[in-house]
Amino acid sequence: MRAFIFPGQGSQAVGMGRALADASTTARDVFGEVDEALGQGLLRLMSDGPADELQLTENAQPAIMANALATLRVLERDAGIRLADKVDYVAGHSLGEYSALCAAQALELSTTARLLKLRGQAMQRAVAVGEGAMAAILGADIERAGAIARAGVDAVKQEGGPELVCAVANDNDPGQVVISGHRAAVERAVSLAKELGAKRAIILPVSASFHCSLMEPAAREMEGALADADLRGPLVPVYVNIDAAPVADPGLLRDALVRQVTGLVRWRESVERMVEAGVTDFIEFGGKVLSPMVKRIAPDANAVSVISMDDLDALAKAL
Repeated sequence: MRAFIFPGQGSQAVGMGRALADASTTARDVFGEVDEALGQGLLRLMSDGPADELQLTENAQPAIMANALATLRVLERDAGIRLADKVDYVAGHSLGEYSALCAAQALELSTTARLLKLRGQAMQRAVAVGEGAMAAILGADIERAGAIARAGVDAVKQEGGPELVCAVANDNDPGQVVISGHRAAVERAVSLAKELGAKRAIILPVSASFHCSLMEPAAREMEGALADADLRGPLVPVYVNIDAAPVADPGLLRDALVRQVTGLVRWRESVERMVEAGVTDFIEFGGKVLSPMVKRIAPDANAVSVISMDDLDALAKAL
């Protein structure tokens, strides 16, 4: 069995998509459709930067999706591969869930681009710049990372500060968990991480605190946007982040996307459950972030990243 997987924020980089667009009319068509839907030159920003503008959440999210979908569409249209014939499940990490839904034809490309633009803007609006933060806790499982997050909250409180938020946001793999919340609490958690058993803790270069209760205003915005969006049943089930379970019902998918904004990204569990369901092959489109995670979660699984035309040629032959 096979799963197509799609990366989340952090996989963006200046130059992304340029070689694909130069090599394939199909890829250029995808980027052009996204540019038209958003009314901006996103491909130019992806290709040439500046990096600080690409890093903005409202740009990074649709850019990552566009790059992944352009890669997939080249496989489908230029190599004649039908997703429904070759794939049993799709899944994506955080914003990658929207890419997965678009790949499985539950969302149109233009709709996906507009939803992700709004999602990025709503997430940034939810927490003032400088007030939120996220950190990667390395060499710790989810239980230990949760204890480190709580220690950060307690430390601020003991120092006479207010009750703040700091919680596990992404359970990525057995040794990489991300925490999120108020900057003061996250920074205290990072300072305590080694003492509490982690190998290392790193503040991440993001401008808000995703996947925690501080994102509640963004969740409400997305609830309204998703209620109006044309979301159909996918060609294959989508393993949703919030439940680490396969979903095909459009109403349940809408609900999962709303809950995902404030909820835990259960990537490790999602991969484990796909493996339990019989998936042996994981193919990541447009990035090389998730495939190493898959190998750490399920060492016996096959996991590859597909980014270049050479990668696509090799995959088309293998399929």
